[in-house]
Amino acid sequence: MATNISILLFNSIFVLIISLAVVHHAESHDQMVITTTVLSSTSDESNLQSPLPQKIDCDGACDARCEKSSRPRLCKRACGTCCARCDCVPPGTSGNYDACPCYANMTTHGGRHKCP
Repeated sequence: MATNISILLFNSIFVLIISLAVVHHAESHDQMVITTTVLSSTSDESNLQSPLPQKIDCDGACDARCEKSSRPRLCKRACGTCCARCDCVPPGTSGNYDACPCYANMTTHGGRHKCP
């Protein structure tokens, strides 16, 4: 009886150690490295460039995009999802997909355009 409990305890500890090793190995490969460079002019402070691209205001962009929609709440919800994933919204109230290819290429399970 004591042997069965010790074997069970040993197996449990072994599985725990293996699981932790696998998780540690997976996390070590998921690290992201971000390199930023700031260019500046010695005479003019206005020449500083932003090291990372600015995030788009999805609410404002989708309000403009869905302005003439017959179903504005549905349009804004779909547009917001697409904007969050693509970080862009085409100009105007429809079309202009060439300005944002990611937005244009998102489709529903039925193969229709997901983004308005």
